[in-house]
Amino acid sequence: MKKQLISTLVIGALVFSTQAAASKSVELEQTATAESSNNEELIGLTSGIVLGAVVGGPVGAIIGAFTGTLVGKSVGDDDAIKTQQAMLDEKEQQLVALNQQNQSLVELSDQYEQAQQQLTSLKMAQEQKLTELALGLNVQFKTGSSTIEPHFQSQLNDIAYAMSLSPELTLDLTGYADRRGDGDYNQALSEQRVAEVKSYLVAQGVDEARLHKQAFGDSSPLMAEQSFENDFFDRRVTLKLQNQEGSIAAISAK
Repeated sequence: MKKQLISTLVIGALVFSTQAAASKSVELEQTATAESSNNEELIGLTSGIVLGAVVGGPVGAIIGAFTGTLVGKSVGDDDAIKTQQAMLDEKEQQLVALNQQNQSLVELSDQYEQAQQQLTSLKMAQEQKLTELALGLNVQFKTGSSTIEPHFQSQLNDIAYAMSLSPELTLDLTGYADRRGDGDYNQALSEQRVAEVKSYLVAQGVDEARLHKQAFGDSSPLMAEQSFENDFFDRRVTLKLQNQEGSIAAISAK
């Protein structure tokens, strides 16, 4: 009777193993994840039966079956942990790369901001230079002369430099003379003075097409009363910087 009971248990364990294998086979066709897990449990179950049978006979086979199932499940969990850890490592590397890219973008943004500030500063300096030229240039001519003195040449150099920075600028040149002497002579002298200023600017690199000249002789004095001092201020060439919006500076070369 006892032998029959043992035989029945062994047969039951084998039948259980066969049914489990059939059930796992169906689940294999459904999902890849279930395949790995169930195969590992089946392997553990079968190996557990064999191991249990060797150690403890038929009863040991039954106990070994359940123990083997747990062993196989544990092996599967270890593999899943390793896979998950590999995924985490990959994500961490991606995060590090993204952080590095973000840092590069921040640095590039800072460089762009600095370049913008430098450009603004340069524009402000250029505008200030033009304003200084407008307020400070005062070229004068000696009586009966059209020669540009060295002191005023340096101021004309500044005008030429400002025009090189601002291609949109043009320059109006207007010559004058004082009221002493013959009117025709004074007209010719005013024309000679403005021609000298134009030639000097062209020699400094200013395009001749950007220079417009005219002369009025002694017909446009600054003061109604004629005197030695007033004649001094009438010997002049007026330089007027202009852009697309009109005149920006009126400068007299006297």
